[in-house]
Amino acid sequence: MRMVDLIVGKRAGGEHSKEEIQFIIDGIMDGSVPDYQLSAWLMAVCWRGLTHQETAWLTDGMCRSGDVLDLSHVAEWIGDKHSTGGVGDKTTLVFVPLLAAAGIPMAKLSGRGLGHTGGTIDKLEAIPGFRTTLSKEEFVEQVKNVSMAIAGQTAELAPADGKIYALRDVTGTVESIPLIAASVVSKKLAAGANLIILDVKAGRGAFMDTVEKAKTLAETMVAVGKTLGRPVNAVVTDMEQPLGNAVGHTVEVIEAIETLKGRGPKDLHELCMALGSMALVTAGKEKSQEAARDKLKKLISDGTALELFRKLVRAQGGDDKVIDDYSIMPTAKHTFELNSPEGGATWVEHLDGRKIAETLKIMGAGREKKGDPIDLGVGVVLKAKVGTKVAGGSSLATVHANSEEQFNKVKDKLLSAFTFSKTEVAEAPLVKASVS
Repeated sequence: MRMVDLIVGKRAGGEHSKEEIQFIIDGIMDGSVPDYQLSAWLMAVCWRGLTHQETAWLTDGMCRSGDVLDLSHVAEWIGDKHSTGGVGDKTTLVFVPLLAAAGIPMAKLSGRGLGHTGGTIDKLEAIPGFRTTLSKEEFVEQVKNVSMAIAGQTAELAPADGKIYALRDVTGTVESIPLIAASVVSKKLAAGANLIILDVKAGRGAFMDTVEKAKTLAETMVAVGKTLGRPVNAVVTDMEQPLGNAVGHTVEVIEAIETLKGRGPKDLHELCMALGSMALVTAGKEKSQEAARDKLKKLISDGTALELFRKLVRAQGGDDKVIDDYSIMPTAKHTFELNSPEGGATWVEHLDGRKIAETLKIMGAGREKKGDPIDLGVGVVLKAKVGTKVAGGSSLATVHANSEEQFNKVKDKLLSAFTFSKTEVAEAPLVKASVS
C-alpha cells in the first residue's frame, strides 16, 4: 500500500477501505507518511469529502492512536458535551454540575480560546486556585469520586488528531466537515464518554456561518456516533449574537454561577434545558423531554446543581468562596456604559457576536498566538439583545475596562455591532434544529 495511491484515489472521488484509513493513521504516528503527503491527502478530502463510514473509521483510528480512558467502572453512562465554539458560551460551567446532579457523571475535556471564541479552561482560571491540568489518573478518580471533572486536553489522547489538526490549520482545510467531525468525536471517545451531547453553533459568531453548514456537521457527527455504537445527540443553536449577556472571562463565570442560582439569562438557561433533557432521555433517566426539564429545573431551584459546582471548584483546588464573593476573581479597574444613539425608541434588529468578540480581543481578552497572556478581568455585559426595545441614549452594555482610554478605543466598534430598527423586532429563536 502506498500513500500516493491513496491520495490519487481520493482526489478522483474514490472511497477508502478501513485498512487504508488505518494505514494513514499508522503512517502519521510512526512518521512514515510525511507532512507533504498528509497535506495533499487532507486537501483531497476537503475537495472530495468522506462518507460517513470513512469518517467513522478515521474517528476510531484517531481515538485509538493514543490512550483511551476507561470509565466503564464508574457508571453505565459517562457524559461529555462539546460546543463548536461561540461568543459568550459559558454553557459547560452550568451544564456539567447540572448533569452530575441529575445522575450522569461528566468527563469534560475542554480547550482554551480559539480564534475569536473564548475557552472554558481560560474562564475557569479566573477562579483563584482552580487547577485545569489533571493527570489521567486524577481525571478518572475525580469523575469517580465527584461525578465530574473539567480539565484541559492532554497530548496522550487522540494524538493523531493533534498532528492532523496542526496541518489543517496551515493548509486551508480547517472547514472540512468530515475532518471536523472526526476531530471532535475522536477526542470525546478517547476521554471515556459514551454519551456525547453536541452544541453546534451557527451564525456570525461561530465557525459554521450558516444553519445549513451547522446542520450538516451535526448530522455527520451523529452518524459517526451511531456507526461506532456511541449515542451522539446534537442541537444547532444561534450564534449570530452572543449567548447570554456576558462576554469575557470573569463576567462569564459570574453569569454561569448566577444561572446555577436561578437568576441567569433566558437563552443560557434554555440551552442548558435543551441539552440536558436530551441527555437524560437518551440515558433513560427520564421518559420524556418534559419530565427531564422539570427535573433539571428543580435541581437548579433547590440549590443542588449549585452545590455540585461548589464541589467541583473545591475538588480542583479552587476557592469556593467565589460562589458568594465574585470580587475575588480578576476584575477590570473601571466600568463604562455604552449608550445607544440619541433619538426616539428603537429595537435591536441585529447584534454581531463576532464584532463583540473582536472588541474583547482588542481589550486583551484574546490571544494573537498560542501562549499569549490574556486579561481575565475585561468584559462586556449586554443590556440589550435582538428584540430589545431601547430608548435613545439608554445603555446598551456595561463595559469592564482598565481605563477610559481603553474604553474609548473600542466603543465605536462595539456600537457598530448593534443594528437598530424603528419597527418592533421579534426575539431570535435559539435552537435552530435537533439531530439524534
